[in-house]
Amino acid sequence: MLSYRHAFHAGNHADMLKHLTLWLVLNYFNRKDKPYCYIDTHSGAGLYDLGSAEAQKIGEYRHGIARLQAEENLPEPLNSFIGRLKNILPQPNLYCGSPWLAQAETRSIDKLRLFELHPADFQFLENNMREAKLNRRGIIKQEDGYHGLISLLPPPCRRAVVLIDPPYEEKQDYERVVKMLKEAQKRFEQGCYLVWYPCLSREESSKLPEQLRKLSPDNYLNAELHVHAPRADGFGMHGSGMFVINPPYILAEQLATALPALVSSLAQDNGARFSLLHRIK
Repeated sequence: MLSYRHAFHAGNHADMLKHLTLWLVLNYFNRKDKPYCYIDTHSGAGLYDLGSAEAQKIGEYRHGIARLQAEENLPEPLNSFIGRLKNILPQPNLYCGSPWLAQAETRSIDKLRLFELHPADFQFLENNMREAKLNRRGIIKQEDGYHGLISLLPPPCRRAVVLIDPPYEEKQDYERVVKMLKEAQKRFEQGCYLVWYPCLSREESSKLPEQLRKLSPDNYLNAELHVHAPRADGFGMHGSGMFVINPPYILAEQLATALPALVSSLAQDNGARFSLLHRIK
């Protein structure tokens, strides 16, 4: 299935958790002079117009990035993250996807490998990344990101940040994430793998974090942001999570500071909450 289009959801609460976590990880990797590879298995379009018909149809960004931009006393590192977004976006009505955020934070010595299977979003991604002028350090492919990731491991530089962000349109997506990560770890155990997942009233969604913990029981971080209580009818996404294998040692402390502010700013009812579990070497 290729029905999912992130343009309808860009800038929502899930993007806030996902992109904050990604930004913190990339900044940590930038501390060393050694190059690394950024791999995005489900890149999307790269940039999104919040004034478009798609974004306006649901208006999820109004309960995400718009709320945070209106806050005046955000804690670090959340305040720096929002400030950075303002600096890297070409226009104030745009919001970044993970490829645009990554190209802005990575350095000239780092490599980007971006995969997107949806034909329309792939064309948008190519056009947007052309504006970013990646040149030889970036390769964009219209390809299944699961297979694309495995083909790149281990990277020549032996350092990698991998974002795995499928649409979870089908139940099989949950199984594929776990299976792919097992294979990726066999090929490149020391990679930093970030998995985004939705929090839904479905068994496969609630069981995914436990399955991921089994892959790396001694070196992981699992953060969840719930913006409202699950609906009585079980419909819809009430939150989302980020699972990080081989996380930076400072990531837990950074998110422990930021997550309460995300709950306060993005809460839609009194069921809003966060969780943060970790074991970091």
